[in-house]
Amino acid sequence: MAARGRPRSFDRQDALRRAMDVFWMRGFENASMAELTEAMGLKPPSLYAAFGSKEQLFREAVDYYAQTQGGGIWDKVPTAPTAREAIAGMLRASAEAYTRGPTPRGCMIVLAAPQMEGANPAVCDELKARRMENVAILERRLERAVAEGELPQGTDCHAVAAYFATVQHGMSIEARDGASRKTLLAVVDCAMAAWDSLVS
Repeated sequence: MAARGRPRSFDRQDALRRAMDVFWMRGFENASMAELTEAMGLKPPSLYAAFGSKEQLFREAVDYYAQTQGGGIWDKVPTAPTAREAIAGMLRASAEAYTRGPTPRGCMIVLAAPQMEGANPAVCDELKARRMENVAILERRLERAVAEGELPQGTDCHAVAAYFATVQHGMSIEARDGASRKTLLAVVDCAMAAWDSLVS
């Protein structure tokens, strides 16, 4: 009788990394189970036994991305000496992360997001929540800067945070389309040139 279940050589983390690459390049909706099983070196029953469902696999792949390829982008925002340095550092770290390898490029959390119409609502909500939490991280840092006197009272912290998050999302799309690190860092310089007018 043939053996069932995962192969003995199954490396869960390596399989997850391979799934992450497929979702990152193809998005949740466009990544087929055939592509995923081939990339991960698993038969469909083994994939389901290990990860439960495509949706759960995707969630774990996004977590893995946040801990590895996407890690470090947000880490220094709370501890940077000033809010300006926090945001400039986040954007520069994004430019470096988005152009680290040949493929995939850009931010998985931005690029793997499906269109809302006809898409898996749980996946849409998961990615939206992650993007909104990143805006909230920036907003909290800006609010702290106001409280500490770095920024003037009346600064629209939410609008400023949303602006720089939008710049970052655009950088992700540019990276996917082949923009170089030099180009993305130039975008960062342009965005930061608006700092004084945004917080005055």
